[in-house]
Amino acid sequence: MSLSIGIVGLPNVGKSTLFNALTKKCVPAENYPFCTIDPSVGIVSVPDERLYALAAFSNTQKTIPAAIEFVDIAGLVEGASKGEGLGNKFLAHIREVDAILEMVRIFAVTDGKESINHVYGEIDPLRDIKVINMELILADLETVEKRMSNLQRDVKRGDKVAIFEESVVQKFLTVLSAEKMANTVVLTDEEQKVAKQLNLLTLKKFIYGLNKRTGGKNLDETNPEKFAEICKEIESYGSEWVILDAKIEQELSEFEGEDKDIMRAEIGHHDDGVDTLIKKSYKLLGLTTYFTTGEKETRAWTIKEYSTAPVAAAAIHTDFQTKFIRAEVIFWKDLLDAGSFTEAKAKGLLRTEGKEYIVSDGDVIEFRI
Repeated sequence: MSLSIGIVGLPNVGKSTLFNALTKKCVPAENYPFCTIDPSVGIVSVPDERLYALAAFSNTQKTIPAAIEFVDIAGLVEGASKGEGLGNKFLAHIREVDAILEMVRIFAVTDGKESINHVYGEIDPLRDIKVINMELILADLETVEKRMSNLQRDVKRGDKVAIFEESVVQKFLTVLSAEKMANTVVLTDEEQKVAKQLNLLTLKKFIYGLNKRTGGKNLDETNPEKFAEICKEIESYGSEWVILDAKIEQELSEFEGEDKDIMRAEIGHHDDGVDTLIKKSYKLLGLTTYFTTGEKETRAWTIKEYSTAPVAAAAIHTDFQTKFIRAEVIFWKDLLDAGSFTEAKAKGLLRTEGKEYIVSDGDVIEFRI
């Protein structure tokens, strides 16, 4: 399953720096606007201790984690919906992703050591969030107005499909005109099918990366009340946020294992914001993980939450869904505690499930076809 998250934000808020930290892939991250013109794409593994515990259990030869695609998109500026900056190119790129990671800077322009330019000259995260979201709202408003106009001929002749679509488009028109995000609209299952075809930017799910600077002047430390207001605003959108230091995480990305832990301790940066971000992004997309394990390979498979066993089997191969007979299932921790599949079966922990079984996060499965 290939799902992507687009990293967006104003220029110089740390988008490309975070992308480097996420992917260890070198992309331009210089201190000037629009250094990222074409989107860079990186595949990022989802941190999961369960996978490596199962790999050790099976003494496996190959370990394959779940993954998410991150897309580094050029900086957005006020007026992008009207073509300012790289507006049209930006909007085209962001329409292609499944969810949006909005980077917001909470460290000052200067901390006495270095200056990092800000497009508005000063730090105001709430303003920055509103600028970005308003540009997306305006772009969506143009989309729904155009669609509403195109529907009118069919609506006038009584076409039932057009009339139903018009009612859905009108819901979005009302909300967007009130300068609210499209994802605040409550829809039925049938209405969601229509909404999906509109491909609205603010209908996507959002997560906010609050970028701080270790040792610098950060808003969460200098003005906790203002920072709490920002978090409350984000939560009012139904979104989550993660505090991270993109620069430190980029530097730490050059190290692995124990060396990385030592370096993190030496600089006093104890929280792994990138790992937290990846995990939250994975959940944001409504994804869950099941495992297969054996001597040749241990692998984390990505599926949508609440998938049935045959649908989950299709992640391995599409033929598995149609040829599905049954699944042998055990929770990963139960398997480790039992010590072997044979012992797990003897204890009644390994069970047989049919086509109606809803796969749970952490299941270890062997499919029978």
